[in-house]
Amino acid sequence: MRGRTLSNAFVILDEGQNTSVNQLKMFLTRMGHNSKFIVTGDITQIDLPNKRDSGLVQAMNLLQGIEGISVVEFDERDIVRHRLVKHIVDAYNKKDTKESKE
Repeated sequence: MRGRTLSNAFVILDEGQNTSVNQLKMFLTRMGHNSKFIVTGDITQIDLPNKRDSGLVQAMNLLQGIEGISVVEFDERDIVRHRLVKHIVDAYNKKDTKESKE
């Protein structure tokens, strides 16, 4: 991707939580005129060896407040899969909350 400019494009990067800081920066800086870039990801499912190295986590913090950039965060109320998935997510969230307090 290095050296490319994506103009007149609608580009989706999926699983953004597993990009490095440099990878996400390279992706975001390829945006050309009349383009829209979407980055999706779940910061609770980072597969990198060090979760703090997630490009998505850094970008969400670094780019907040810039006009034209929006962050939309979903929670268990937005789950549209099997009805049990909401209960599964809730159970894991409760476990994680309990462990973080210990």
